[in-house]
Amino acid sequence: MEPFTTSREIQAPVAVVFAAISTPERLARWWGPKGFRNEVTECVFAEGGRWLFTMVAPDGPTSTGARYANECRFRSIEAPSRIVIEHVNGPVFVLAITLTASEDGTRTTVGWEQAFEDAAVAAQVAAIVIPANEENLDRLTEEVLNPTR
Repeated sequence: MEPFTTSREIQAPVAVVFAAISTPERLARWWGPKGFRNEVTECVFAEGGRWLFTMVAPDGPTSTGARYANECRFRSIEAPSRIVIEHVNGPVFVLAITLTASEDGTRTTVGWEQAFEDAAVAAQVAAIVIPANEENLDRLTEEVLNPTR
């Protein structure tokens, strides 16, 4: 199965977008689908660094605040243009985030490519992952444009 890919242009320079990804407190604020929050246990933003967190679903009529433990490793970091994250507990996937500056340097295109280890799992979660990736980018954009919210 092909990786899930999307992109988004953010009205900010690459360094500003990279800061929202590379700063653990900021990463925790935007990571995940709309309404989720993160409880971070460990986040070492360095090549080979471990990132342990629990995603907490929003409470509401269809959700009870379910908790999802996550373990990731920062597989590679090419500051400020590329970060590769490996989600090591199930479902296993690799996410490559690329940051490309506009010609004038005032905007950044964020490329998002998520490849699951198991094609059958990818097919099962596609209906969740595709909109969730867009929500991730919505939240990243909000964090970049309003970092002190």
